[in-house]
Amino acid sequence: MQSRVLCLGGGAGGPAVRRVRLLLRQVLGGGAAAARSGRLEIRALHGSGDTVTIGDVSFKLKTPKNPELVPQNYMTDSLAQSVVHHLRWIMQKDLLGQDVFLIGPPGPLRRSIAMQYLELTKREVEYIALSRDTTETDLKQRREIRDGSAFYLDQASCIRAATEGRILVLEGLEKAERNVLPVLNNLLENREMQLEDGRFLMSAERYDKLLQDHTKSELDSWKIVRVSEDFRVIALGLPVPKYSGNPLDPPLRSRFQARDVYHLPFKDHLQLLYSIGSNISTERISQLLSFATTLCSQESSALGLPDFPLDSLSAAVQILDSFPMMSVQHVIDWLYPYNVFLGKEGRTAVKDALKRFELQDSESHLLPRRITKVESVHRNKPFKADVTVQIGEKEVTFQVPAGTGLLKKRPRSDTFVRTSSHNQLLAEMMQSHMVKDMCLIGGKGCGKTVIAKEFADMLGYNIEPIMLYQDMTARDLLQQRYTLPNGDTAWRPSPLVTAALEGKLVILDGIHRINPGTLAVLQRLIHDRELTLYDGTRLLREDRYQNLKEELQISDEKLQERSIFPIHPSFRIVVLAEPPVIGSSTQQWLGPEFLTLFLFHNVRSLSKSEEIEVIKEMIPNVPSVAVEQLLSLTHKLRETNDATAQSLASSLSTRQLLRICRRLSQHPDENLYYAVNKACLSRFLPNLARSALHKNLQDSRIERSPDDVKKLEEKDYTCEINNGILKIGSVTMPIYNSTEKMKVPDVLFYENAQHTMVMEDMLKDFLLGEHLLLVGNQGVGKNKIVDRFLHLLNRPREYLQLHRDTTVQSLTLQPSVKDGLIIYEDSPLVKAVKFGHILVIDEADKAPTNVTCVLKTLVESGEMVLSDGRRIVANHAHVEGRENVIVIHPDFRMIVLANRPGFPFLGNDFFGTLGDIFSCHAVDNPKPQSELAMLKQYGPDVPEPILQKLVAAFGELRTLADQGIINYPYSTREVVNIVKHLQKFPTEGLANVVRNVFDFDSYNNEMREILISTLHKYGIPIGAKPTNVQLAKELPLPDHKFMGYWKVNQPGNAQQKLLCPTETQKIDVKGPVYLNIQGFPLERHEARSLSFTEELAFWTLPLGEVNLVCDVTVTKEEEAENVLYVTTCNPVSLYFMNVSSKSGYFVDFYDLFPRTVGNVWQPFVTVAVLGNPLKGQVVLHEEESNVVLLLDTNNGALRRLLLLPDAQESPKRTSWWSSKEEMSNYKMCREFSHKNWLVFYKEAGNRLIVLDVLEGQTHTISLPINLKSVFLVAEDRWLLVENETNQKFLLTKRAHVEAEDSAVCQLYALSEEPADMGFGLTTVSELCMPHAVSSDQLSSENLSAAVGQKISSPNRIFSDEHNYATIVIGFPDLLSPSEVYSWKRNSSLSGKRASPSDPFYYGARRKTGAAKQTNCVTLLASNQIVRILAPGDVPLKDIYPKDVTPPQAAGYLEVTDLNSKKIKYIAIPRSQSLSPYTSWLSKISDADALLAPLGKVGLVSVDMGGGVRLWETGLDSLQQSLQDWRNMIGQEDGRPVQITIQRDSGLDVSSPKHGKVDPDNMPHVGGNTWAGGTGGRDTAGLGGKGGPYRLDAGHRVYQISQAEKDAVPEEVKRAAREMGEKAFKQRLDMRKNVFTERVVKHWKRLPREVVESPSLEVFKRHAKGKERQWLRHQAVGELDDAKIIDGLTGEKAIYKRRGELEPQPGSPQQKPKRLRLVVDVSGSMYRFNGVDGRLERSMEAVCMVMEAFENYEHKFKYDIVGHSGDGFDIALVGSDKVPKNNKQRLEILKIMHAHAQFCMSGDHTLEGTEHAIREIAKEEADEYFVIVLSDANLERYGIQPSRFAQVLTTNAQVNAFAIFIGSLGNQADRLQRTLPAGRSFIAMDTKEIPQILQQIFTSTMLSSA
Repeated sequence: MQSRVLCLGGGAGGPAVRRVRLLLRQVLGGGAAAARSGRLEIRALHGSGDTVTIGDVSFKLKTPKNPELVPQNYMTDSLAQSVVHHLRWIMQKDLLGQDVFLIGPPGPLRRSIAMQYLELTKREVEYIALSRDTTETDLKQRREIRDGSAFYLDQASCIRAATEGRILVLEGLEKAERNVLPVLNNLLENREMQLEDGRFLMSAERYDKLLQDHTKSELDSWKIVRVSEDFRVIALGLPVPKYSGNPLDPPLRSRFQARDVYHLPFKDHLQLLYSIGSNISTERISQLLSFATTLCSQESSALGLPDFPLDSLSAAVQILDSFPMMSVQHVIDWLYPYNVFLGKEGRTAVKDALKRFELQDSESHLLPRRITKVESVHRNKPFKADVTVQIGEKEVTFQVPAGTGLLKKRPRSDTFVRTSSHNQLLAEMMQSHMVKDMCLIGGKGCGKTVIAKEFADMLGYNIEPIMLYQDMTARDLLQQRYTLPNGDTAWRPSPLVTAALEGKLVILDGIHRINPGTLAVLQRLIHDRELTLYDGTRLLREDRYQNLKEELQISDEKLQERSIFPIHPSFRIVVLAEPPVIGSSTQQWLGPEFLTLFLFHNVRSLSKSEEIEVIKEMIPNVPSVAVEQLLSLTHKLRETNDATAQSLASSLSTRQLLRICRRLSQHPDENLYYAVNKACLSRFLPNLARSALHKNLQDSRIERSPDDVKKLEEKDYTCEINNGILKIGSVTMPIYNSTEKMKVPDVLFYENAQHTMVMEDMLKDFLLGEHLLLVGNQGVGKNKIVDRFLHLLNRPREYLQLHRDTTVQSLTLQPSVKDGLIIYEDSPLVKAVKFGHILVIDEADKAPTNVTCVLKTLVESGEMVLSDGRRIVANHAHVEGRENVIVIHPDFRMIVLANRPGFPFLGNDFFGTLGDIFSCHAVDNPKPQSELAMLKQYGPDVPEPILQKLVAAFGELRTLADQGIINYPYSTREVVNIVKHLQKFPTEGLANVVRNVFDFDSYNNEMREILISTLHKYGIPIGAKPTNVQLAKELPLPDHKFMGYWKVNQPGNAQQKLLCPTETQKIDVKGPVYLNIQGFPLERHEARSLSFTEELAFWTLPLGEVNLVCDVTVTKEEEAENVLYVTTCNPVSLYFMNVSSKSGYFVDFYDLFPRTVGNVWQPFVTVAVLGNPLKGQVVLHEEESNVVLLLDTNNGALRRLLLLPDAQESPKRTSWWSSKEEMSNYKMCREFSHKNWLVFYKEAGNRLIVLDVLEGQTHTISLPINLKSVFLVAEDRWLLVENETNQKFLLTKRAHVEAEDSAVCQLYALSEEPADMGFGLTTVSELCMPHAVSSDQLSSENLSAAVGQKISSPNRIFSDEHNYATIVIGFPDLLSPSEVYSWKRNSSLSGKRASPSDPFYYGARRKTGAAKQTNCVTLLASNQIVRILAPGDVPLKDIYPKDVTPPQAAGYLEVTDLNSKKIKYIAIPRSQSLSPYTSWLSKISDADALLAPLGKVGLVSVDMGGGVRLWETGLDSLQQSLQDWRNMIGQEDGRPVQITIQRDSGLDVSSPKHGKVDPDNMPHVGGNTWAGGTGGRDTAGLGGKGGPYRLDAGHRVYQISQAEKDAVPEEVKRAAREMGEKAFKQRLDMRKNVFTERVVKHWKRLPREVVESPSLEVFKRHAKGKERQWLRHQAVGELDDAKIIDGLTGEKAIYKRRGELEPQPGSPQQKPKRLRLVVDVSGSMYRFNGVDGRLERSMEAVCMVMEAFENYEHKFKYDIVGHSGDGFDIALVGSDKVPKNNKQRLEILKIMHAHAQFCMSGDHTLEGTEHAIREIAKEEADEYFVIVLSDANLERYGIQPSRFAQVLTTNAQVNAFAIFIGSLGNQADRLQRTLPAGRSFIAMDTKEIPQILQQIFTSTMLSSA
């Protein structure tokens, strides 16, 4: 009997020592030595009944029935003492017949101890790795179909183990779902179990007892099966809660005996490492181990550091053993990549520990540089390669496993560019490859796959890419069921298993997506290279397999019959993953368990120089300037610590950069700006991210030049096909020859420039071989564009529509069962791949992202495994005679369509996960011109103004949607539908048809108000009634009287005819100076939205508070587009705009005309517009100083024209009120400015200066009279009025002055002779001065209508203060006496003064003299004279009824219509703001508005506050407009609507008759008996045939009229109103003190829409819970495709249904978002509240936040703190005491107000912000927001903006933002420029705050996506 001592660990490593120890032991005698050292020994005594003894416990061995199931090669020749102790304990329990549970930290140690015990005691093993997918059938029995019937097979290991007396090893109990394991409870406790097939397992004792009384055959017939007495269970699990997983079920736990198997004790572990690393100093090893043990301590886990993978240390030491000179810190990084998954604190802790154990890098420690050569080893080692790596200056050669293919001799450079970092990475991977599987961690698109492929190529590996997805199950990883051709069920190994058998390199892509519970099944494969599959097959490590073969002396075939296969020694796994999100609770996949599996390599993004190198190698002809700019931008974004910028950087991965450069190399004229925006899809980024991108682009000097924009606009976008070549824009491609014509889409498509642009863009990428992704809102035409694109290319298409229930299986194959066989139908995807069609995937964002990820392998590596075992491969070379392979057709392409990410599209962020594999195109609604062109094609008969209104209104709604003010992005689809309706039913009004789109929103009040106001703004009269016509009341005009004659005194008398000399001079021009022309947006509102009035449209000019409008003019009517010019005089500036456009411009002349010169100077500037060829140029004239300026509005050039070089006497500027006489001013006559000449004169002067701008000359005419005013009644005849006497003169000058006579003009005196000399002599003193005289004549029809007799003659029409109108017939062309007809006023205008009761009229305050602007206009085309009157001059009692108070008006338009003989007074609404300079105002005009004609019949008025209004007063044009307006509303004329059914009755018509009258008047349909029926024949009725006449008996009339609908009884309305008011009073418990009154009044004014803003709604919704998930293995629900076969076999749990997914075990509970509002309640807020309302805005913002988050306390925790001179942490609202009702909210607002009023001065913005950020981060939350509301008053307290910027970004976890709500001057703008992009906002209006909050909350969605 021989005894064998196995081995005792201890002592220093190394073989020599071991020999000495053995010698010693022989000398001393083993037992004695062991006894002395107090150690345990294992003795195996061989003989008849072998026993194994551990210490004092012995176990008697039995011979195994299936020796191949006994574990092999687990015992090592030196076992650590701690392990021996564990083994002894297991043996004790085994002898007691108890089941054991080995609990301990992750790692292979527990499993290896269990296996060592089984190997030692020669027990057979059944191993089950539990995962979250394990079901009862995996544990008990599974049905299989054999020969058409279902059988139960004891395939499940539990049953086999129990009946055969094996040991069941269950690993990963914490992974199994809760209700699975209790199945085993009874088996564990009583060794009993009821099986599905009716058998019953019974414990050995009971069975043996029964056997004494019954025979075995009886027991068999009762289906009783004996459980072997040798059956034991060894469970291996992690302690939960420390690690994640399900806690043990108490009844289950009580059935096990537990043993804590912690890591090896320090001493034992050290020995082990010494024995591996004989080349490394023992000190380094002990430091390494000490460091690792530190990181596994309690303290480090309290810091949140995951355990260090101690078990991987041996691998690290092995590497260091080959490379003793290498840096240890670097190797530690591979085991524990702390930089990747730890936050700042964690990293610091690890670095401190490294320092502590002196493991930090020093100079002497080197890193591997590159691989110098790879050679295969021929000798007796197949599948090995010698790799030489250069490290420092040395080269080290070592052996690694090699693949089954040929090694790659020379580096292939066509697809892989080696940079230094890649070389280093590959060398490091080789080192890891020597010892263990590895994991590459790197961001999207940084080249992980490419590097892994290159690595495989170097070693001759075949690659097996496996794309992992989220709901992948353990079965998908290992084995799937399928049916054999005869209907039997069988198992098919997965690619992973076949790769293990064939020795391939498996690339598991996307391990961060897969559930950690599923990954558990791979742990044994990775640690031990062993695997047990579902069908009982076992895969063994090569050496164990060989060992088994030798021991059992059997052949491979025999072993394979027993389902045992060797794993190929070359087999390796490379895992690719994206880095975990630091600080995120949900996406932290890199846990302690995972760390034990691999060595980790961080694939960093390339450095700038390397990236340039790669790009230049791959794309040689790319413009290098562009590359440089592009990379400086990318690296700038990558290096910031701003989450927004980093999320942008992720969409500029190396892959994406290569794509941009590839495109630039093909199209070098393209702009980089567009390329970057396209890659980032900037059109759909949240505003914050977009502005950050824009700022970074500017910093990198990537801008779009105006030329590019111009080029794009001028480019010709057309599609044409010539000789089989398609040309879109400037890109061409030959047309495809397709056999499958029916699959080529054909679609109704109207060309428009924008869609053609998109298609040209798509074609560029298509030619580069890219797959395309189109992202856009709904209804912008994505499908149309794609179908049109494919139609043009003649490409057949396959179409896949995704939805939330799409699974990976349904994407690739559709399984179905025929005759008991499972058959897979190809999905469109597979068909497209096979036949080279284009696969269009629609709604890609609706499918779960884990499903669409499958597309990545297809696009990237061109490989994909289908669920029926076939695989898709990219190139033919890979086929090599393998069956079941589909080669991708070279023409195959994918075009994916998705809605844009984010609310309100409730999809997944497809772009975020897969965007960089595709070439992305943002599809937007067409630009207005494109959209208009398209709509014209849809509705050729719809009037164009209607289409323009629609386009404009929808454009505005889309802008609102982009800003987040409304949620629904209205698209072209909606407009097209409206236009189609109008085309078919032209009589229906636009206002009715648009409701088809907007009725969706009719119950959401805020939304409805926004919509209606927007539609009204563009003149779509939604909600208006056709009867709502509110034209002004017409009053009768008094009859005209014949007033007498104007006689031109004939030249017989020499004194009457005066010759006036003229002299001509050149003018001096000074300049030009170039002024800045600034643009401003016009908010133009159509005025006829709810009712029809004379007013057409209105908008407001951005005037300052104190500015005054002093002159208005419009380009003359010859031009199609009228340009309006407005001058202002304080400061002097010119505003000009096209009256139909959306933007205006202004030029500031402040430097030329300072506000005050000397004392008080009030400049008054008039403007004259020149005509061709000087179009766009204007002359400005300042009346006091007589400065004449010429401004070119096209380029801002300003010249000064010096008219009188000799007489430049500057007027003496005495202050205007002290001078006794009124200062005389210069005037400009501009009637013929469009002919480019003007006339200037001085009041009371005696010279006329004619300025000819084109010739550059002045003609000065000297007169014998002093002038009061000049009217240019014709080009060559001017009417002059003498000063003081009002005597009129006619000056004639020849139109073409001949040379000899040139210096002469003739002056004629005009005498006015009254009609009747006898009655009250009209004396000269009563002559009055006209206010306006027309410079052209009335047409003869208008003249005849006015005078009431048919007449045709030259005439002029004018108006003065006594007469409404005066017509002089025959003047000025005929020298005979002219007849004068007048319509006299009852009382003259000048006599009227404003009544004191009317404070808004400024006329009363004028001292003397007339106003400078008379505001009187003659409209010859409509025969009207229009003037603006002050309210005091208007007969208000005649216009308004007694009980109506007249509106407050800036003035009234008095329209005198000589055709209809009526007067109308139209009120001009008051402007919002009026300048405080009232006396100055009154000098300009009597009323607060100025008037100018617009075109032939229109008018424009501008009030003093800058309000511009367009008017239409002509009768004919008004009638036409009214008709159009009524058409837009539609004819709801209240007539009842009939329903008529046309029936073809087939009966002939007999003679017509009235028919019987039904006494009951019942409805009759059909037949020919009754009168008043419908649809019959012969009788009188409706809708039939052959009746004598129509007779409506009143049946089936629907429709109540509009008037009835509106007639809601008054008391109902009143009750409703009272209810509302009462509720408000209750809401505010009013306390009667002044202060509260103010706050409350203010709060009442706070617009409800701000508080209930949709933007805040969005925020609430973003916190939405996740979508419900599929729950698998259900007994009811929908059939789960993956379990069809299980269904065939008759299993029950084969359904899936939607349900709330249990949170991941161990995953943290959902935390609320945390918001802290930091408000400024300092004194400056109170002090400057009067200036810009900042305190009120601050209070509104606080109130808004409080109201918005009411009832959302579980999702948002917020608190509000204030800061002021008193301190930086003034608590206003605590997160636990949020105000619940308005009374409490009011209290808080009152506190804020009072604090700001009474606090100390000073500013604590910085401290407050810093403190808030620090405090908030201490709490647990999902996301942190700190929002600082402040005025921008930092400079005053010496606070640097850069310091504030630093504070805002102190903590990367906290999103801190500043909103400036007050600013003196441009403080806030300046501050905003210095703060980081997107961190600060300026809100000078409360309504902006909800949008800003929304931008803030959506910005973080990007970074956390």
